[in-house]
Amino acid sequence: MSLERQVRAKLAGKRDVQQEKEAQEWIEAVLGEKFPPGETFEDVLRDGQVLCKLMNKISPGSVTKINSSGGQFKMMENINVFQQALKNYGVADVDVFQTVDLWEKKDISQVTTTLFALGRTTYTHPEWKGPYLGPKPSEECKRDFTEEQLKSGQTIIGLQAGQNKGATQAGQNLGAGRKILLGK
Repeated sequence: MSLERQVRAKLAGKRDVQQEKEAQEWIEAVLGEKFPPGETFEDVLRDGQVLCKLMNKISPGSVTKINSSGGQFKMMENINVFQQALKNYGVADVDVFQTVDLWEKKDISQVTTTLFALGRTTYTHPEWKGPYLGPKPSEECKRDFTEEQLKSGQTIIGLQAGQNKGATQAGQNLGAGRKILLGK
């Protein structure tokens, strides 16, 4: 098997059909229209038009121009504009897929991961009322302890590493000890 085939097989193995289905259903719910029947998930998203429409629904005016014709460079421009709108919306740069991942269908799982990152980011925007995709991100739960509470915690011996039954600073003594005979 050639190296290229091995790489493609590995990337295809990373794809999660269930996550792709969830992402597709979320996009359809946000846009209010179904994907064309008979077309695959990546083929519908490939030209970037659906992604740009999605971004405009979530954040109106974030994508000013969506190219619907003009060749592959115009379609790739749609993807680039979508990626920039994602970053402006608050999706972390590390969560955004590369243009070739979608255009050349090199890593569709990364595209799905980006859509889930967008879905998580919508939770942080109170103007977005749903639908949502993925789990809600946790919020900070800051706690303030008094000086007395902090000092009382220093006297407790933690058992995080396991149990201490039968253990001493010298170690555990279970069963017969090891006998070392010198001079034989």
